[in-house]
Amino acid sequence: MERPLADNVQQQLLIEQRVANESKSQLVAYLLAILLWGLGVHRMYLGRWASGIIMLALSGIGMLTAPILIGWIPLAFAWVWAFIDLFLIPGMIRNDQAVIRQRLMAGRW
Repeated sequence: MERPLADNVQQQLLIEQRVANESKSQLVAYLLAILLWGLGVHRMYLGRWASGIIMLALSGIGMLTAPILIGWIPLAFAWVWAFIDLFLIPGMIRNDQAVIRQRLMAGRW
């Protein structure tokens, strides 16, 4: 038996509200990316722990070895990666929202 249209619309509104509540803030992600440049904290906030820790390790190794000049290489990688992430943040958030939406539509509240 089909559900009435009102029930489907109401369920979809509930799902979209849950997606909005559970998804990460784009503003917070950008603030973390800009204020803590190259440390990977924005990636950890967005749930990408492994790549965030790798970025943090690159920055840490770079800062520790910068006085002997070889540290600028890992720092440069981390900084370029952070710059590229400025363009990737919206897509990361959209992907996370799609995963949340699929989970909720499958009935796994």
